[in-house]
Amino acid sequence: MAKLEKENLTKKEAKAEMAKRRQAKEEKAIREGRILPSASKPPKEKTTTTKTGTTVKEVMKKETPRAVPFDPTTVDDKKYILCLKHGDKYDYEYVNRLYNMCKRHTKVDFEMVCLTDDARNIHPDIKILDLPPGLKGWWCKPYMFSNDLGLNGTILYMDLDVVIAGNIDKLFDYMPERWCIIRDFSRKMRPNWKRYNSSIIRFYSGQLNHIWEEFKQQPRQIMSRFWGDQDYIWDADKTACLWPDRWILSWKWEVRETVRFVPGGVRGKRKLDTIEDCVPPIDCMVAVFHGDPNPKYCDDPWVKENWT
Repeated sequence: MAKLEKENLTKKEAKAEMAKRRQAKEEKAIREGRILPSASKPPKEKTTTTKTGTTVKEVMKKETPRAVPFDPTTVDDKKYILCLKHGDKYDYEYVNRLYNMCKRHTKVDFEMVCLTDDARNIHPDIKILDLPPGLKGWWCKPYMFSNDLGLNGTILYMDLDVVIAGNIDKLFDYMPERWCIIRDFSRKMRPNWKRYNSSIIRFYSGQLNHIWEEFKQQPRQIMSRFWGDQDYIWDADKTACLWPDRWILSWKWEVRETVRFVPGGVRGKRKLDTIEDCVPPIDCMVAVFHGDPNPKYCDDPWVKENWT
């Protein structure tokens, strides 16, 4: 494919041409079986015959909502890195360290944004957005998809319990018309596992608003039906493109060799019973600390050196 000569096009024409080329790239990936199609299936029709012999067609209830198709002319070029701090599980230190790591490991011009119910001591360069009342734990996460955030551009969400291992620019560029998410770390035990882990998600503003709107309408039913946010997100929209596994790894399951904890620890502050001098593979961008241990309580040398 010939190189795009942007200087001969207007900004709008260049964005449209780039989108066309990315679509061709996506179609090739679909043909090769590397990703699933993003398009929604048309509504199913049910055909019935009345007593008078008249045939009636009715559209059946719409299937699982799908992400909004990407339109490059409606989204700003602005890039955001978004995080979420709620309750007292993580303090401001996690937010500020994530900001420091992002600045070290990307050449992308981005704005750091934190959704929180307590902005005390958070770095002044970080934009603060208030969490709506009544949300707790991981059930705060659906709100990040809401149009109410007032963000316009590409949003890279990252959990606070991560340590960045290398340049993360590809997380902004990979399959840009699709929204992207981690293939859940149960993949370690179940190689064909396709469900989501919501530690790192990339989407554009407005693309996944339906996930929040559905949650907002029936929060109690959804929270009682699903174990957590990522099970709900999987049920609400299955059109995500999964990040390449080796880009984002589970520290305890996919980098370390052993996973045993010191007996009697408090959940959230438990420590591993051995210190391992291990490092992520060279193509790993982010190590995720789901469950225990959190980076603050992990004494592995690489973590202590890089969680700063």
